[in-house]
Amino acid sequence: MTEKTTHFGFREIPIGDKANKVANVFRSVASQYDIMNDLMSLGTHRLMKAAALEYTGARKGQKILDLAGGTGDFATKLSPVVGNDGHIVLCDINDAMLDQGRDRLLDSGITQNITFVQADAEHLPFPVDTFSAITIGFGLRNFTDKQAALASCREVLKPGGRLVILEFSTPVNPVVKKLYDGYSGLWPRLGKAVTGDSDSYQYLVESIKMHPSQEELSTMMTDAGYQRVNCHNLLNGVAAIHVGKKEVGRKDVERKGQKKGN
Repeated sequence: MTEKTTHFGFREIPIGDKANKVANVFRSVASQYDIMNDLMSLGTHRLMKAAALEYTGARKGQKILDLAGGTGDFATKLSPVVGNDGHIVLCDINDAMLDQGRDRLLDSGITQNITFVQADAEHLPFPVDTFSAITIGFGLRNFTDKQAALASCREVLKPGGRLVILEFSTPVNPVVKKLYDGYSGLWPRLGKAVTGDSDSYQYLVESIKMHPSQEELSTMMTDAGYQRVNCHNLLNGVAAIHVGKKEVGRKDVERKGQKKGN
């Protein structure tokens, strides 16, 4: 039987190998992750994340999942919004990134309404209908099975809940795309100079190019059962925010009843 494969950057690898390879990348860059984000994006990643959070509809008392939450940019902003009556779960599959996020939030004095969970996005260990919103910031392209992760997220969203994905995407204007391709091509050298690691940033560049386009990701979200799927381009499509809503239908009610019966 032929083994299933997937992409790791431009390389085609056995599907079972990707999670470990991605884990090694992020263990390598974890301690310098924030400073490299600032350098590579010229600080614009902060504005992009602020824009994405506006689409969550977050408010007091809500429980929100920050998936692939890494060093905690989203969690840091969401914690005061939901308040002590709400709760943030910062979830990441990578232990080194989760440690960075935990240390950063503790240093910021955020301890009352946050939990840290190491878990795989494709098999989320939470009950059905748990979260009012789920955020994924620059993490989806690293998932081995994106479609399975989208389905897993929908399962744990409450009815009416939103999935908000911020991810690198495809520039709309060909001139912008050419300029961006040239600029991002410098990232491996920048990574080598700052962190001593160029390979991890070469993977970053390649993973962006292999990520689904805006239209393709919108279709994937619709196929996973999300409704009212919208895409909002940032910087001409250098990045994009995708928003999908969980609206419960008859199949969801039947499935929920079956799970309770079990």
